[in-house]
Amino acid sequence: MQKAAVTDYPVHDLIRNRWSPRAFSDKTVEPAVLASLFEAARWAASSYNDQPWSYLVATKDDAENCRKMLSVLVEFNAKWAKNAPVLAISVARRNFSHNGTPNPVAVHDVGAANAQLTAEATSRGLLVHQMAGFYHDKARKEFGIPEGWDPVSAIAIGYPGDPQTLPEDFRKSELAPRTRKPIREFVMTGSWGHTAPFASK
Repeated sequence: MQKAAVTDYPVHDLIRNRWSPRAFSDKTVEPAVLASLFEAARWAASSYNDQPWSYLVATKDDAENCRKMLSVLVEFNAKWAKNAPVLAISVARRNFSHNGTPNPVAVHDVGAANAQLTAEATSRGLLVHQMAGFYHDKARKEFGIPEGWDPVSAIAIGYPGDPQTLPEDFRKSELAPRTRKPIREFVMTGSWGHTAPFASK
């Protein structure tokens, strides 16, 4: 299922076609394709080129790892994410590797890596749904995440599925139109609350 955004200004199709579904096909994501997604994450920009990201990944052919991954999701997300062929958790290193001082943009940089992973996935006909709803402490315990590293987001990756396979409450959300606030509400110049002229549409 495609769900292209209706934009106010022209953007690349990778941006228009990116969305976060809950219906996933059971089609396997080929290992070479999966490697390319994380290669895209690898080349994200980061402060001091510190690359403060790591990923824990579970694929459907590894039942025990998938069970662990599902066990750390809140029930709301586990209900639909169980159908995704790939589940992951992104993790941020809190301190810079070159001097050990706190990295105030570590989570931002992990987000940038996740965004590049998502763009690569979209270019290959895959969809990605990131989740805040998971138990961070349980993820730490289940996967042995060391001190100095923080779980950031859970991630479902896969090919588009049939919304009709979802429970009704999820299905309604899946089929609803995509909406965003206009850029005039958040792009400013000069002082807070003053809309940038180019964003006044």
